Amino acid sequence: MVAQKYALRRIQSRDNAQVAKIIRQVMTEFLCVGEGYSINDPEVDNMYEAYNQERATFFVLTDEAENKVIGCGGIAPLKEGNKDTCELQKMYFLPEARGKGQGRKMLETCLAAAREIGYKTCYLETVERMEAANGLYQKFGFKKLSGGMGNTGHSSCDSFYALEL
Repeated sequence: MVAQKYALRRIQSRDNAQVAKIIRQVMTEFLCVGEGYSINDPEVDNMYEAYNQERATFFVLTDEAENKVIGCGGIAPLKEGNKDTCELQKMYFLPEARGKGQGRKMLETCLAAAREIGYKTCYLETVERMEAANGLYQKFGFKKLSGGMGNTGHSSCDSFYALEL
């Protein structure tokens, strides 16, 4: 058996197809399909281009032994939100990447990037049934909100969090 070696790096254009596949697979696994979910966002097939802009960044987690992308996540300005608020977006991992501390590393990386860019608050939205993700956000100090912020178009999400950076 080959030992797994994980690497976290900024997305490259060659990652687009693998990232789109991860987003669609994980969203389907957690029954997050249909209107109001990020699976339908127009940028899903072109994540490199979507996040290759000022005040945004996107990362991929790779399994170097398998030479494939197994997770992703990034930050971007909160649409129609305060200029000092970013949104943690599309942080998803394939089953083989879960439970190995990689979500923590991705979240640390995204939050560090948000601070470096100059954001003061990080917002995110998810669904209750993504229990491990909700637990991770709470461990990092994200506070649950009573409703959403900005205009993300993700009306089917039922859990909203913010963290002062």
